[in-house]
Amino acid sequence: MKFRLEVDMDEAASAEESARELGRILRYWGGNLHHYALRPGDGSAVYDSGYREVGRWSITSTGSTDPTDAA
Repeated sequence: MKFRLEVDMDEAASAEESARELGRILRYWGGNLHHYALRPGDGSAVYDSGYREVGRWSITSTGSTDPTDAA
């Protein structure tokens, strides 16, 4: 299976602010990992500290034909 996490970073933010926000997103997601079976088809929106949707994570099979899974 393949895990994919995509987060749109605020281009106006400084590198330090972006790193802090991404760290918060990763800690939050990691802390909630036990809520998911992590099987192909699982996924959810990712939110920033302002509760705005900024991305998505998903699990696909390694043989996925989804064009967004291209390396």
